[in-house]
Amino acid sequence: MGRGMAELESFSNPHPGRDYTIEHTCHEFTSVCPKTGQPDFGTIRIVYVPARLCVELKSLKLYLQAFRDQGIFYEDVVNVILDDLVRATRPRTMTVEGRFSVRGGISSVVTASHTSGPARGRKR
Repeated sequence: MGRGMAELESFSNPHPGRDYTIEHTCHEFTSVCPKTGQPDFGTIRIVYVPARLCVELKSLKLYLQAFRDQGIFYEDVVNVILDDLVRATRPRTMTVEGRFSVRGGISSVVTASHTSGPARGRKR
C-alpha cells in the first residue's frame, strides 16, 4: 500500500463471469496540502468492474481515512488510491475521481483510470 496506509482487503467476486459495475463514493475525504499544511476536502469516487476480487468496504473506509494526516497533492492522491486498489483487487477496469473543494477560488477534479485488457475465456 502507498505511504504506510491501512491495508486494503478483498473478497471473492460472487459473479466473476459477468461484467458489472461497482461504485463507491467517499463524501468526506480529507488530506493535507503538502505546500501550505492546510486541510484539503473532497469527494473520492471509485468505479470498477471486478474480475476475481472486490474491495471490502470497512478496509476501504480505514484506508481512505488514513490520508487525513498525509501531506499529498490532489494529483498524487488520486493516482496512489488507484494504484493501491488495482494492486489489491486486479479489476477489469477502474476509475478513481477526486472532486476537491474550492481553495483560493479554484475547485479541482482529478481522474485516473486503469484497464486490464480483454479477459480470455470468460463465461457470459
